[in-house]
Amino acid sequence: MTFRALPQELIRAKRDGQALSPEAIGELVGGIADGSLSDAQVGALAMAIFLNGMNAAETVALTEAVRDSGEVLAWRGLGEGIDLPGPVLDKHSTGGVGDLVSLVLGPWIAACGGYVPMVSGRGLGHTGGTLDKLEAIPGYDIAPTRERLRTLVREAGVAIVGQTAELAPADRRLYAIRDVTATVESLPLIVSSILGKKLACGLDALVMDVKSGSGAFMPTHEASFELARTIAEVASRAGTPTTALLTDMSQPLAPCAGNAVEVREAIALLTCEKTGEKSGDKSGGRLLEVTRTLAAELLLAGRLAENRDAALALLDERLASGAAAERFARMVAGLGGPADLLERPERHLPRAPVVRPVHAARSGRVTRMDTRAVGLAVVTLGGGRRAPSDAIDHAVGLTGIAALGDAVDGERPLAWVHAASEADAERAASQLREAIEVNDVAPGDVVLPTLIQDVIRREAP
Repeated sequence: MTFRALPQELIRAKRDGQALSPEAIGELVGGIADGSLSDAQVGALAMAIFLNGMNAAETVALTEAVRDSGEVLAWRGLGEGIDLPGPVLDKHSTGGVGDLVSLVLGPWIAACGGYVPMVSGRGLGHTGGTLDKLEAIPGYDIAPTRERLRTLVREAGVAIVGQTAELAPADRRLYAIRDVTATVESLPLIVSSILGKKLACGLDALVMDVKSGSGAFMPTHEASFELARTIAEVASRAGTPTTALLTDMSQPLAPCAGNAVEVREAIALLTCEKTGEKSGDKSGGRLLEVTRTLAAELLLAGRLAENRDAALALLDERLASGAAAERFARMVAGLGGPADLLERPERHLPRAPVVRPVHAARSGRVTRMDTRAVGLAVVTLGGGRRAPSDAIDHAVGLTGIAALGDAVDGERPLAWVHAASEADAERAASQLREAIEVNDVAPGDVVLPTLIQDVIRREAP
Protein backbone atom coordinates (compact mmCIF):
# COMPACT_ATOMS: atom_id res chain seq x y z
CA MET A 1 0.00 0.00 0.00
CA THR A 2 1.35 3.43 -0.96
CA PHE A 3 0.37 6.14 1.52
CA ARG A 4 0.14 9.80 0.52
CA ALA A 5 0.84 10.63 4.18
CA LEU A 6 2.75 8.58 6.72
CA PRO A 7 0.29 6.24 8.43
CA GLN A 8 1.58 7.26 11.84
CA GLU A 9 0.64 10.87 11.02
CA LEU A 10 -2.92 9.77 10.20
CA ILE A 11 -3.03 7.79 13.46
CA ARG A 12 -1.68 10.84 15.31
CA ALA A 13 -4.46 12.99 13.83
CA LYS A 14 -7.15 10.61 15.07
CA ARG A 15 -5.38 10.31 18.43
CA ASP A 16 -5.61 14.08 18.76
CA GLY A 17 -9.33 14.06 18.01
CA GLN A 18 -9.22 15.23 14.40
CA ALA A 19 -11.62 13.95 11.75
CA LEU A 20 -10.05 11.86 9.00
CA SER A 21 -10.94 12.34 5.33
CA PRO A 22 -12.49 9.45 3.36
CA GLU A 23 -9.23 9.22 1.41
CA ALA A 24 -7.16 8.86 4.60
CA ILE A 25 -9.55 6.25 5.99
CA GLY A 26 -9.40 4.35 2.69
CA GLU A 27 -5.59 4.30 2.83
CA LEU A 28 -5.55 3.06 6.42
CA VAL A 29 -8.08 0.30 5.75
CA GLY A 30 -6.15 -0.70 2.62
CA GLY A 31 -3.03 -1.00 4.78
CA ILE A 32 -4.92 -3.17 7.26
CA ALA A 33 -6.08 -5.47 4.45
CA ASP A 34 -2.72 -5.89 2.67
CA GLY A 35 -0.55 -5.97 5.80
CA SER A 36 1.40 -2.78 5.15
CA LEU A 37 0.12 -1.46 8.50
CA SER A 38 1.79 -3.31 11.37
CA ASP A 39 -0.24 -4.89 14.18
CA ALA A 40 1.01 -2.13 16.47
CA GLN A 41 -0.25 0.54 14.10
CA VAL A 42 -3.63 -1.16 13.68
CA GLY A 43 -3.97 -1.44 17.46
CA ALA A 44 -3.03 2.23 17.90
CA LEU A 45 -5.58 3.27 15.28
CA ALA A 46 -8.29 1.17 16.94
CA MET A 47 -7.52 2.73 20.33
CA ALA A 48 -7.59 6.24 18.85
CA ILE A 49 -11.02 5.55 17.36
CA PHE A 50 -12.18 3.93 20.61
CA LEU A 51 -11.16 6.98 22.66
CA ASN A 52 -12.18 9.77 20.28
CA GLY A 53 -14.98 8.23 18.23
CA MET A 54 -15.84 9.11 14.66
CA ASN A 55 -18.38 11.49 13.18
CA ALA A 56 -21.07 10.24 10.81
CA ALA A 57 -19.07 10.91 7.65
CA GLU A 58 -16.03 9.08 9.04
CA THR A 59 -18.12 6.08 10.06
CA VAL A 60 -19.66 5.86 6.58
CA ALA A 61 -16.20 6.14 5.00
CA LEU A 62 -14.83 3.43 7.32
CA THR A 63 -17.74 1.12 6.50
CA GLU A 64 -17.34 1.64 2.76
CA ALA A 65 -13.59 1.08 2.98
CA VAL A 66 -14.04 -2.19 4.88
CA ARG A 67 -16.69 -3.26 2.35
CA ASP A 68 -14.39 -2.46 -0.56
CA SER A 69 -11.25 -4.02 0.97
CA GLY A 70 -12.01 -7.26 -0.87
CA GLU A 71 -14.51 -8.63 -3.34
CA VAL A 72 -17.97 -7.05 -3.51
CA LEU A 73 -20.41 -9.61 -4.88
CA ALA A 74 -22.41 -8.67 -7.95
CA TRP A 75 -25.57 -10.47 -8.95
CA ARG A 76 -26.59 -8.80 -12.21
CA GLY A 77 -24.98 -7.98 -15.52
CA LEU A 78 -22.55 -10.88 -15.25
CA GLY A 79 -23.96 -13.25 -17.81
CA GLU A 80 -23.14 -16.86 -16.91
CA GLY A 81 -26.82 -17.42 -16.05
CA ILE A 82 -26.39 -15.67 -12.70
CA ASP A 83 -28.46 -12.51 -13.32
CA LEU A 84 -31.05 -12.53 -10.54
CA PRO A 85 -34.63 -11.50 -11.42
CA GLY A 86 -35.47 -10.40 -7.87
CA PRO A 87 -34.03 -8.28 -5.07
CA VAL A 88 -30.95 -9.35 -3.10
CA LEU A 89 -31.91 -9.14 0.59
CA ASP A 90 -30.34 -10.02 3.92
CA LYS A 91 -30.75 -9.83 7.69
CA HIS A 92 -28.29 -9.53 10.54
CA SER A 93 -28.71 -9.88 14.29
CA THR A 94 -26.49 -8.54 17.06
CA GLY A 95 -26.88 -11.95 18.69
CA GLY A 96 -28.70 -13.49 21.59
CA VAL A 97 -29.86 -16.74 23.14
CA GLY A 98 -32.26 -19.01 21.27
CA ASP A 99 -32.04 -16.69 18.26
CA LEU A 100 -32.43 -18.97 15.26
CA VAL A 101 -34.21 -16.38 13.11
CA SER A 102 -31.72 -16.65 10.23
CA LEU A 103 -32.44 -20.36 9.71
CA VAL A 104 -36.11 -19.58 9.12
CA LEU A 105 -36.02 -16.11 7.59
CA GLY A 106 -33.58 -16.87 4.75
CA PRO A 107 -35.64 -19.65 3.13
CA TRP A 108 -38.89 -17.82 3.93
CA ILE A 109 -37.74 -14.73 2.00
CA ALA A 110 -36.52 -16.95 -0.85
CA ALA A 111 -39.97 -18.54 -1.06
CA CYS A 112 -41.42 -15.04 -1.52
CA GLY A 113 -39.19 -14.12 -4.47
CA GLY A 114 -36.13 -12.65 -2.75
CA TYR A 115 -32.52 -13.83 -3.00
CA VAL A 116 -30.58 -14.20 0.24
CA PRO A 117 -26.77 -14.61 0.21
CA MET A 118 -26.43 -14.61 4.00
CA VAL A 119 -22.90 -14.41 5.41
CA SER A 120 -23.11 -15.49 9.05
CA GLY A 121 -20.73 -15.96 11.94
CA ARG A 122 -19.91 -18.24 14.84
CA GLY A 123 -20.96 -17.83 18.43
CA LEU A 124 -18.61 -16.42 21.05
CA GLY A 125 -19.42 -15.75 24.67
CA HIS A 126 -23.06 -16.33 25.61
CA THR A 127 -24.51 -15.89 22.10
CA GLY A 128 -25.12 -18.70 19.66
CA GLY A 129 -23.69 -18.61 16.13
CA THR A 130 -25.65 -19.45 12.99
CA LEU A 131 -22.69 -21.30 11.47
CA ASP A 132 -22.33 -23.51 14.56
CA LYS A 133 -26.01 -24.42 14.28
CA LEU A 134 -25.71 -25.29 10.60
CA GLU A 135 -22.61 -27.41 11.25
CA ALA A 136 -24.82 -29.65 13.39
CA ILE A 137 -26.17 -30.83 10.00
CA PRO A 138 -23.92 -33.61 8.66
CA GLY A 139 -22.11 -32.61 5.47
CA TYR A 140 -23.25 -28.97 5.43
CA ASP A 141 -20.49 -26.90 3.79
CA ILE A 142 -20.26 -23.42 5.29
CA ALA A 143 -17.41 -22.43 2.95
CA PRO A 144 -18.47 -23.16 -0.63
CA THR A 145 -16.62 -21.82 -3.63
CA ARG A 146 -17.80 -18.53 -5.06
CA GLU A 147 -19.23 -20.36 -8.08
CA ARG A 148 -21.17 -22.79 -5.90
CA LEU A 149 -22.48 -19.92 -3.75
CA ARG A 150 -23.67 -17.97 -6.80
CA THR A 151 -25.32 -21.03 -8.32
CA LEU A 152 -27.11 -21.97 -5.11
CA VAL A 153 -28.42 -18.46 -4.52
CA ARG A 154 -29.71 -18.44 -8.11
CA GLU A 155 -31.34 -21.86 -7.89
CA ALA A 156 -32.53 -22.11 -4.26
CA GLY A 157 -32.83 -18.40 -3.50
CA VAL A 158 -30.84 -18.72 -0.28
CA ALA A 159 -27.40 -19.76 0.95
CA ILE A 160 -26.30 -19.27 4.56
CA VAL A 161 -22.52 -19.53 4.66
CA GLY A 162 -19.43 -18.19 6.40
CA GLN A 163 -17.29 -15.22 5.45
CA THR A 164 -14.86 -16.05 2.66
CA ALA A 165 -11.27 -14.84 2.53
CA GLU A 166 -12.23 -12.49 -0.30
CA LEU A 167 -15.06 -10.69 1.55
CA ALA A 168 -14.04 -7.69 3.69
CA PRO A 169 -10.55 -9.00 4.58
CA ALA A 170 -9.76 -5.78 6.47
CA ASP A 171 -12.49 -6.61 8.97
CA ARG A 172 -11.03 -10.00 9.88
CA ARG A 173 -7.66 -8.51 10.77
CA LEU A 174 -9.06 -5.42 12.47
CA TYR A 175 -11.47 -7.46 14.59
CA ALA A 176 -8.76 -9.87 15.71
CA ILE A 177 -6.62 -6.96 16.87
CA ARG A 178 -9.55 -5.19 18.54
CA ASP A 179 -10.25 -8.39 20.45
CA VAL A 180 -6.79 -8.32 22.12
CA THR A 181 -6.49 -4.54 22.57
CA ALA A 182 -9.71 -3.89 24.53
CA THR A 183 -11.22 -1.86 21.69
CA VAL A 184 -14.23 -4.01 20.79
CA GLU A 185 -16.83 -1.71 22.38
CA SER A 186 -16.54 1.17 19.93
CA LEU A 187 -19.65 2.16 17.98
CA PRO A 188 -17.87 3.13 14.71
CA LEU A 189 -15.79 -0.06 14.82
CA ILE A 190 -18.82 -2.24 15.63
CA VAL A 191 -20.92 -0.68 12.87
CA SER A 192 -18.19 -0.88 10.21
CA SER A 193 -17.48 -4.50 11.16
CA ILE A 194 -21.11 -5.57 10.90
CA LEU A 195 -21.90 -3.63 7.75
CA GLY A 196 -18.58 -4.08 5.94
CA LYS A 197 -19.23 -7.82 5.61
CA LYS A 198 -22.94 -7.50 4.88
CA LEU A 199 -22.70 -4.77 2.26
CA ALA A 200 -19.92 -6.69 0.47
CA CYS A 201 -22.63 -9.21 -0.45
CA GLY A 202 -24.14 -6.80 -2.98
CA LEU A 203 -27.44 -6.23 -1.19
CA ASP A 204 -30.45 -4.27 -2.40
CA ALA A 205 -31.78 -3.97 1.17
CA LEU A 206 -30.86 -5.03 4.70
CA VAL A 207 -32.81 -5.53 7.91
CA MET A 208 -31.04 -5.45 11.27
CA ASP A 209 -32.27 -7.11 14.47
CA VAL A 210 -30.65 -5.24 17.36
CA LYS A 211 -31.24 -6.86 20.74
CA SER A 212 -32.01 -5.14 24.03
CA GLY A 213 -32.18 -6.75 27.45
CA SER A 214 -30.20 -9.05 29.72
CA GLY A 215 -29.01 -11.24 26.84
CA ALA A 216 -28.10 -8.41 24.46
CA PHE A 217 -24.66 -7.47 23.19
CA MET A 218 -25.03 -3.84 24.24
CA PRO A 219 -25.21 -3.15 28.00
CA THR A 220 -28.25 -0.84 28.09
CA HIS A 221 -31.45 -0.15 26.18
CA GLU A 222 -30.11 3.28 25.24
CA ALA A 223 -26.90 1.80 23.83
CA SER A 224 -28.89 -0.76 21.84
CA PHE A 225 -31.10 1.97 20.38
CA GLU A 226 -28.09 4.06 19.42
CA LEU A 227 -26.52 1.05 17.70
CA ALA A 228 -29.74 0.38 15.77
CA ARG A 229 -30.05 4.02 14.71
CA THR A 230 -26.39 4.26 13.67
CA ILE A 231 -26.47 1.03 11.65
CA ALA A 232 -29.57 2.15 9.75
CA GLU A 233 -28.12 5.58 9.00
CA VAL A 234 -24.63 4.41 8.01
CA ALA A 235 -25.84 1.55 5.79
CA SER A 236 -28.32 3.79 3.99
CA ARG A 237 -25.68 6.48 3.44
CA ALA A 238 -23.40 3.75 2.05
CA GLY A 239 -26.11 2.99 -0.54
CA THR A 240 -28.13 0.15 1.00
CA PRO A 241 -31.66 0.90 2.31
CA THR A 242 -31.77 -0.48 5.84
CA THR A 243 -34.39 -1.06 8.51
CA ALA A 244 -33.29 -1.70 12.10
CA LEU A 245 -35.61 -3.30 14.63
CA LEU A 246 -34.98 -3.09 18.35
CA THR A 247 -36.21 -6.38 19.84
CA ASP A 248 -36.33 -7.86 23.31
CA MET A 249 -33.67 -10.25 24.59
CA SER A 250 -34.64 -10.32 28.27
CA GLN A 251 -35.40 -14.02 27.77
CA PRO A 252 -34.41 -16.54 25.06
CA LEU A 253 -36.20 -15.88 21.80
CA ALA A 254 -37.00 -19.56 21.24
CA PRO A 255 -37.74 -22.08 24.01
CA CYS A 256 -34.41 -23.76 23.26
CA ALA A 257 -30.72 -22.90 23.06
CA GLY A 258 -27.93 -24.92 21.53
CA ASN A 259 -27.07 -26.05 18.03
CA ALA A 260 -28.84 -29.23 16.91
CA VAL A 261 -31.79 -28.38 19.18
CA GLU A 262 -32.19 -25.02 17.42
CA VAL A 263 -32.03 -26.64 13.98
CA ARG A 264 -34.85 -28.95 15.11
CA GLU A 265 -36.82 -25.90 16.25
CA ALA A 266 -36.30 -24.19 12.89
CA ILE A 267 -37.50 -27.29 11.05
CA ALA A 268 -40.55 -27.48 13.30
CA LEU A 269 -41.42 -23.86 12.54
CA LEU A 270 -40.82 -24.20 8.80
CA THR A 271 -42.96 -27.33 8.61
CA CYS A 272 -45.70 -25.61 10.66
CA GLU A 273 -45.44 -27.92 13.65
CA LYS A 274 -44.72 -24.87 15.83
CA THR A 275 -46.93 -22.30 14.13
CA GLY A 276 -50.03 -24.40 14.53
CA GLU A 277 -51.02 -23.99 10.85
CA LYS A 278 -52.01 -27.63 10.77
CA SER A 279 -54.44 -27.14 13.64
CA GLY A 280 -55.54 -23.60 12.80
CA ASP A 281 -53.67 -22.00 15.74
CA LYS A 282 -51.29 -19.30 14.46
CA SER A 283 -49.84 -18.23 17.82
CA GLY A 284 -46.29 -19.45 17.09
CA GLY A 285 -44.63 -17.55 19.92
CA ARG A 286 -41.90 -14.93 20.15
CA LEU A 287 -39.63 -16.55 17.57
CA LEU A 288 -42.31 -16.51 14.88
CA GLU A 289 -43.35 -12.94 15.67
CA VAL A 290 -39.83 -11.53 15.38
CA THR A 291 -39.03 -13.56 12.26
CA ARG A 292 -42.31 -12.64 10.58
CA THR A 293 -41.84 -8.93 11.37
CA LEU A 294 -38.26 -8.86 10.05
CA ALA A 295 -39.31 -10.77 6.93
CA ALA A 296 -42.19 -8.36 6.24
CA GLU A 297 -39.78 -5.41 6.43
CA LEU A 298 -37.51 -7.09 3.89
CA LEU A 299 -40.38 -7.80 1.50
CA LEU A 300 -41.40 -4.14 1.65
CA ALA A 301 -37.82 -2.92 1.16
CA GLY A 302 -37.38 -5.30 -1.78
CA ARG A 303 -40.72 -4.21 -3.30
CA LEU A 304 -42.03 -7.75 -3.17
CA ALA A 305 -45.19 -6.52 -1.42
CA GLU A 306 -47.14 -3.26 -1.70
CA ASN A 307 -47.89 -2.85 1.99
CA ARG A 308 -47.44 -4.57 5.33
CA ASP A 309 -50.73 -6.48 5.18
CA ALA A 310 -49.82 -7.84 1.75
CA ALA A 311 -46.34 -8.78 2.98
CA LEU A 312 -47.71 -10.68 5.97
CA ALA A 313 -50.32 -12.45 3.83
CA LEU A 314 -47.64 -13.55 1.36
CA LEU A 315 -45.41 -14.80 4.17
CA ASP A 316 -48.24 -16.75 5.80
CA GLU A 317 -49.19 -18.38 2.52
CA ARG A 318 -45.61 -19.40 1.67
CA LEU A 319 -45.09 -20.86 5.14
CA ALA A 320 -48.38 -22.79 5.21
CA SER A 321 -47.85 -24.13 1.67
CA GLY A 322 -44.48 -25.63 2.54
CA ALA A 323 -42.63 -23.39 0.07
CA ALA A 324 -40.34 -21.96 2.77
CA ALA A 325 -39.51 -25.43 4.07
CA GLU A 326 -38.75 -26.58 0.54
CA ARG A 327 -36.23 -23.74 0.10
CA PHE A 328 -34.52 -24.72 3.36
CA ALA A 329 -34.29 -28.34 2.19
CA ARG A 330 -32.90 -27.24 -1.17
CA MET A 331 -30.26 -25.08 0.51
CA VAL A 332 -29.16 -27.88 2.86
CA ALA A 333 -28.89 -30.42 0.04
CA GLY A 334 -27.12 -27.88 -2.20
CA LEU A 335 -24.44 -27.36 0.45
CA GLY A 336 -23.82 -31.06 1.01
CA GLY A 337 -26.32 -31.86 3.76
CA PRO A 338 -28.84 -34.73 3.73
CA ALA A 339 -31.66 -34.42 1.19
CA ASP A 340 -34.18 -35.85 3.68
CA LEU A 341 -33.34 -33.65 6.68
CA LEU A 342 -36.85 -32.21 6.93
CA GLU A 343 -38.47 -35.64 6.78
CA ARG A 344 -35.98 -37.37 9.11
CA PRO A 345 -34.28 -34.81 11.36
CA GLU A 346 -33.85 -37.34 14.17
CA ARG A 347 -31.88 -39.58 11.83
CA HIS A 348 -29.34 -36.88 11.03
CA LEU A 349 -29.09 -34.40 13.90
CA PRO A 350 -26.98 -35.43 16.92
CA ARG A 351 -28.60 -36.11 20.28
CA ALA A 352 -27.00 -35.79 23.72
CA PRO A 353 -26.76 -38.97 25.83
CA VAL A 354 -28.09 -37.28 28.99
CA VAL A 355 -31.46 -35.50 28.89
CA ARG A 356 -33.11 -34.52 32.14
CA PRO A 357 -35.40 -31.83 33.57
CA VAL A 358 -34.18 -28.93 35.72
CA HIS A 359 -36.72 -28.02 38.38
CA ALA A 360 -36.81 -24.76 40.30
CA ALA A 361 -36.09 -24.79 44.03
CA ARG A 362 -39.66 -23.56 44.63
CA SER A 363 -42.97 -23.48 42.80
CA GLY A 364 -44.16 -20.20 41.35
CA ARG A 365 -43.88 -18.10 38.22
CA VAL A 366 -40.82 -17.00 36.31
CA THR A 367 -40.47 -13.29 37.08
CA ARG A 368 -36.97 -12.46 35.82
CA MET A 369 -34.24 -14.03 33.78
CA ASP A 370 -30.52 -13.38 33.33
CA THR A 371 -30.50 -14.39 29.68
CA ARG A 372 -26.75 -14.02 29.38
CA ALA A 373 -26.33 -16.58 32.18
CA VAL A 374 -28.74 -18.94 30.39
CA GLY A 375 -26.54 -18.70 27.31
CA LEU A 376 -23.44 -19.35 29.41
CA ALA A 377 -25.09 -22.53 30.72
CA VAL A 378 -25.05 -23.78 27.12
CA VAL A 379 -21.35 -22.88 26.95
CA THR A 380 -20.78 -24.90 30.14
CA LEU A 381 -22.38 -27.88 28.42
CA GLY A 382 -19.94 -27.53 25.50
CA GLY A 383 -22.39 -25.94 23.09
CA GLY A 384 -20.48 -22.65 22.87
CA ARG A 385 -16.94 -21.31 23.00
CA ARG A 386 -14.87 -19.61 25.65
CA ALA A 387 -12.17 -19.04 23.00
CA PRO A 388 -12.41 -19.04 19.19
CA SER A 389 -10.39 -22.27 18.95
CA ASP A 390 -12.70 -24.29 21.24
CA ALA A 391 -14.51 -27.30 19.78
CA ILE A 392 -18.31 -27.40 19.82
CA ASP A 393 -20.53 -30.25 20.97
CA HIS A 394 -23.47 -29.77 18.61
CA ALA A 395 -25.74 -32.17 20.49
CA VAL A 396 -25.94 -30.37 23.83
CA GLY A 397 -28.22 -27.52 24.86
CA LEU A 398 -31.50 -26.63 26.50
CA THR A 399 -35.09 -27.28 25.43
CA GLY A 400 -38.46 -26.43 26.92
CA ILE A 401 -37.10 -23.26 28.52
CA ALA A 402 -39.80 -21.62 30.62
CA ALA A 403 -40.76 -18.11 29.54
CA LEU A 404 -41.37 -15.08 31.72
CA GLY A 405 -44.74 -15.48 33.41
CA ASP A 406 -44.79 -19.28 33.08
CA ALA A 407 -45.73 -21.34 36.13
CA VAL A 408 -43.11 -23.89 37.19
CA ASP A 409 -43.39 -26.63 39.81
CA GLY A 410 -42.56 -30.27 40.45
CA GLU A 411 -44.05 -31.22 37.09
CA ARG A 412 -43.18 -28.22 34.89
CA PRO A 413 -39.38 -27.70 34.88
CA LEU A 414 -37.39 -24.58 34.18
CA ALA A 415 -35.94 -26.39 31.17
CA TRP A 416 -34.67 -29.71 29.94
CA VAL A 417 -30.89 -29.99 29.81
CA HIS A 418 -29.17 -32.03 27.06
CA ALA A 419 -25.66 -32.93 28.22
CA ALA A 420 -22.70 -35.15 27.47
CA SER A 421 -22.51 -36.35 31.09
CA GLU A 422 -24.40 -36.23 34.38
CA ALA A 423 -21.74 -33.94 35.82
CA ASP A 424 -22.17 -31.47 32.94
CA ALA A 425 -25.93 -31.62 33.36
CA GLU A 426 -25.69 -30.83 37.07
CA ARG A 427 -23.38 -27.86 36.50
CA ALA A 428 -25.72 -26.41 33.87
CA ALA A 429 -28.73 -27.06 36.12
CA SER A 430 -27.14 -25.04 38.92
CA GLN A 431 -26.47 -22.17 36.53
CA LEU A 432 -30.07 -22.22 35.33
CA ARG A 433 -31.47 -22.09 38.85
CA GLU A 434 -29.29 -19.07 39.53
CA ALA A 435 -30.25 -17.40 36.24
CA ILE A 436 -34.04 -17.80 36.44
CA GLU A 437 -35.93 -16.11 39.27
CA VAL A 438 -39.14 -17.73 40.47
CA ASN A 439 -41.61 -16.10 42.84
CA ASP A 440 -45.07 -16.81 44.21
CA VAL A 441 -47.02 -14.18 42.29
CA ALA A 442 -50.30 -13.98 40.39
CA PRO A 443 -50.18 -14.25 36.58
CA GLY A 444 -50.98 -10.57 36.11
CA ASP A 445 -48.13 -9.48 38.38
CA VAL A 446 -45.45 -10.48 35.85
CA VAL A 447 -44.76 -7.60 33.47
CA LEU A 448 -43.86 -9.00 30.05
CA PRO A 449 -41.46 -6.87 27.99
CA THR A 450 -42.49 -5.48 24.62
CA LEU A 451 -41.08 -7.77 21.94
CA ILE A 452 -40.73 -5.30 19.06
CA GLN A 453 -39.58 -2.14 20.80
CA ASP A 454 -38.76 0.19 17.91
CA VAL A 455 -38.46 0.27 14.11
CA ILE A 456 -36.00 2.60 12.34
CA ARG A 457 -36.24 2.83 8.55
CA ARG A 458 -33.72 4.61 6.35
CA GLU A 459 -33.71 4.89 2.56
CA ALA A 460 -30.51 5.21 0.53
CA PRO A 461 -29.77 8.76 -0.72
